[in-house]
Amino acid sequence: MKAIVKVEPREGAQLMNVADPPSPVSDQVLVKVKATSICGTDYHIHSWDAWSSRRVKPPRIMGHEFAGTVVAIGPEVSRARVGDYVSGESHWVCGLCLQCRSGQKHVCENTRILGVDVDGCFAEYVTVPEGSSWPNDPSVPAEIACIQDPLGNAIHAALAGEIIGRSVAVLGCGPIGIFAVAVARACGARRVFATDAKPYRLALAEKLGADAVFDVTTGDAGAFFSKVTNGLGVDVVLEMSGAVSAIRQAMEIARPGGRVSLMGIPTAEVSLDISSMIFKGLDVQCIVGRRLYETWDTMKGLLTGGRLDVAPVITHRLGFDEYDRGMALMRDGLCGKVVFEL
Repeated sequence: MKAIVKVEPREGAQLMNVADPPSPVSDQVLVKVKATSICGTDYHIHSWDAWSSRRVKPPRIMGHEFAGTVVAIGPEVSRARVGDYVSGESHWVCGLCLQCRSGQKHVCENTRILGVDVDGCFAEYVTVPEGSSWPNDPSVPAEIACIQDPLGNAIHAALAGEIIGRSVAVLGCGPIGIFAVAVARACGARRVFATDAKPYRLALAEKLGADAVFDVTTGDAGAFFSKVTNGLGVDVVLEMSGAVSAIRQAMEIARPGGRVSLMGIPTAEVSLDISSMIFKGLDVQCIVGRRLYETWDTMKGLLTGGRLDVAPVITHRLGFDEYDRGMALMRDGLCGKVVFEL
């Protein structure tokens, strides 16, 4: 089969022919991939940054966001059937640690990640545990079904507290940030604001429902938020960029008693005015991944109920042979979600 493989521990990847996966064993299911999308993690692996060089052991088939059809099942599979239309939760959990046994599987201490620790879905076929496959409603097209993994991140972050009737600021309009704009709008936010350094992404945020956007390269974002909230501050701040300045600003623009949900991963240490945060009584949350599988169930309801439309976030549909172009679009911030169609 064709697959995009991180062959060597350096920048780049290769589209190559690799052996088809063997027949699934135990509780595995074999999925024929219909669509798969690029995540920021894939770009980091492609560019071979410090994180990926510590974590990934080439050769490795890349990719962890997919939708497809089950074509074979292992002997211990109990629910999945050949022909099922599924997507995959990329975090494979052990089910045995304290976190897994206490409703916190999303922070399992033994998590393995598809396309990072095991061979991924930038391929014609992918093998996953039955427990990591999620049945899709047939009404959801594959290009949408394959982006549920990152969409789930946005849903987890946005709905980690009350959002109905609240003002919401999304700091960082990469794909997950743009998803967060759409989720906040769909779930009843009063007003939604968004910031980024890329006009292309701010235009997408407006298309997905942002009431006002601000280019952080053009002036004082703090003054912008003071103006749009009449000096009161924002009820809910979703920090999705990981930029040090944005993390600090999240604490500054949140109103007293407001919520700050941190999802962006900084690449440097961040110093914060903790005293100010305490005296403001902020509810500061650290968000990782999706709650397994509460977030997936919420997402299914939003997508199949017609309440949430994220189709505009998909800006490019490519073939596997255009993977370098897809990575360049990610690098330059000139895309929403890039989907490979098979």
